[in-house]
Amino acid sequence: MELIKQNIQSKIIRSILIIFLGSIALTISAKIKIPFYPVPMTMQTFIVLFLGVSFGYKIGVATIGLYLLEGILGLPVFSNSPERGVGIIYFTGPTMGYLIGFLSASYLASFVSSKDNIFKIFIKLTLSVSTIYLLGILWLGILIGWNKPILNLGVYPFLIAEIFKVSLLTLIAKKIISLRNFI
Repeated sequence: MELIKQNIQSKIIRSILIIFLGSIALTISAKIKIPFYPVPMTMQTFIVLFLGVSFGYKIGVATIGLYLLEGILGLPVFSNSPERGVGIIYFTGPTMGYLIGFLSASYLASFVSSKDNIFKIFIKLTLSVSTIYLLGILWLGILIGWNKPILNLGVYPFLIAEIFKVSLLTLIAKKIISLRNFI
């Protein structure tokens, strides 16, 4: 009985550590950016999908939830913070839809299986990252107006980079799925 209790405690500690380190990885990936307006190009989508594929939806969504909470509480974790503000003011700006989309993308990416072929993995990851852009442009349209070229501002500039990130993750997905066993 004691061994089971220790195993559960060890699993919880590992999960908390992964969630904390994942939020740090998301922060670092937010700062690796190519400035665009109104939404910067970052490496965050890669990390978001990586978390879902490698650790599953529970850890992935918890990590992103922690990251979003850190940003909402005023820590300068978001891409253009502190330069363009911090906290809830920054969160509710042009990138809010994309940030919320991180949750759905990580969740959906967790459905990639080691039994999937490369084509199926690519499709699953493409659908996952698409939810980020769907929620992002919906919020961007509400915020800046639907009469603006929303797709030109919030999707098209990022397509080549996203294809590259999804392709890279597709190639390494079967290897990183084994990280799920770590938890």
